[in-house]
Amino acid sequence: MKRVFISVSTVIALLSGLALAEEVKVIEPFSGKDLTGWKIRGAEAKNGWKVGKASLDPAVPKHLALTEGGNEMVNMVKGHGQGVDIYTEQKFSDVHIEIEVMVAKGSNSGIYLMGEYEIQILDSFGKNNLGMGDMGAIYSAAVPKINACKEAGTWQKYVIDFIAPKFDANGVKTTNAKFVKIMLNDKMIQENVEVKGPTGGQLSPKEASEGPLMFQGNHGPVAYRNIKITPLVSR
Repeated sequence: MKRVFISVSTVIALLSGLALAEEVKVIEPFSGKDLTGWKIRGAEAKNGWKVGKASLDPAVPKHLALTEGGNEMVNMVKGHGQGVDIYTEQKFSDVHIEIEVMVAKGSNSGIYLMGEYEIQILDSFGKNNLGMGDMGAIYSAAVPKINACKEAGTWQKYVIDFIAPKFDANGVKTTNAKFVKIMLNDKMIQENVEVKGPTGGQLSPKEASEGPLMFQGNHGPVAYRNIKITPLVSR
């Protein structure tokens, strides 16, 4: 008999009114080899997304350095306004997501569920008073409960359970999108946050029942790796 191992975070999802899809399949949209399956939002000339091994640039910590041989998605830009967003060709609805992220000193990015609802990425290490722009905020909707941000140049892990908005047969929205939980570095920073609409900087002005995973790339250098998406169904 084949054994199926369920993570602690998945157990939390089950207790939160979510269940795994009947045929559980963890989707890894980034191969770690190239950017096949991803699209950019903007001009190719501004595309700074590369694959390799990321680290802080020792000469300029506000930048990232890239070396060969890594399996990380790295936005090799120098600052705000220089890059483009990147998103999956595949679309998703209710999901459990695990993502690791590295941010350069003072840099800024965002994880967009369905290309519409942003979890903020920012170098917020050591800050006492958190706002909507800080690490772990649901932009324009909710400030994180605590500051769980590590130092710039350190890999940090998000675990997210998200429920997509629902629509009736006429396309009228019946239920808002909801972040059931967001954990950062094993600490709970958001719980049961309903979002009434897109949070700003979204891929499309119109909400839908499914959409891509998008990373903000026009606000500064950032890297992502170990992206795992598991579809969920509401119970």
